[in-house]
Amino acid sequence: MIRVLQTVGLLVLSNVFMTWAWYGHLRQKTWPLLLAVVISWLIALPEYALQVPANRYGHISQGGPFTAPQLKIIQEAITLTVFGVFSLLVLKERLRIHDIIAFGLVLLAVVVAMAGKNGSPALAR
Repeated sequence: MIRVLQTVGLLVLSNVFMTWAWYGHLRQKTWPLLLAVVISWLIALPEYALQVPANRYGHISQGGPFTAPQLKIIQEAITLTVFGVFSLLVLKERLRIHDIIAFGLVLLAVVVAMAGKNGSPALAR
């Protein structure tokens, strides 16, 4: 359970940085594009510093509970959740019903990906 919490916690933190790097500059209308790219890149550096350990701690090859596809789908679900909150609070953009349905389908994909025996890649059976 510790590996699960470490992995998910690091993925959440990583995605907070990633979302700021990718979308935070949209609030800065006066920034030239090059400045936005450089600042976004600097924000993305800590994102990678959190993402890599999250995948290491979480992957079955490193003693974690998840396969690579499971890590990816968890990461996507976290990304959409963090982005939804960011969109509302920072960008002041409400999610459309279609956005919420699409996000829900990705969250459903997490449930599907987690079904079955953990740590056993489907193709290896």
